[in-house]
Amino acid sequence: MQQIKLLKKLRNGLWFRFFMLTSLPAALFAGLRVEKLDEASSTISIRYSWFSKNPFKSIYFACLGMAAEMSSGILALVHTIDKQPTVSMLVFNMQASFNKKAVGKINFVCNDGNLIKQSVEKAIATGDGVTCETVSKGYDVDSNCVAEFKVVWTFKQKQTKS
Repeated sequence: MQQIKLLKKLRNGLWFRFFMLTSLPAALFAGLRVEKLDEASSTISIRYSWFSKNPFKSIYFACLGMAAEMSSGILALVHTIDKQPTVSMLVFNMQASFNKKAVGKINFVCNDGNLIKQSVEKAIATGDGVTCETVSKGYDVDSNCVAEFKVVWTFKQKQTKS
């Protein structure tokens, strides 16, 4: 099954970096890493670095947003792979709240894989576009929530060419 192969590849650091180089180069330069990934949840990390910093000696909010979006987006990718008919995915909306200065290593956790799977299945069953609100929370090394992102995805069955 393609889904199992994709999960295995995405967990491989070298393959994941190649994927980012070819598809998401800004994420590669920001230093995103897969810490955990299965069908139900993912954890994506980002570290404070020269590329991800802002003038206030913390991680730039756009880099935090990249990691948050990746934590839900990687789950959406896993659940749309190998679907017939094929399903397109797109970020529809994003909201963020910042609770604490993001320094060091931040882990973004999204536990909405099952919700994403249900939304993809509904899009296939109905043929309509389906929105799915996911939550990704960023934690520092002391388990403090530094940021919370709500990422709304749309899933829609791709139209076949006649």
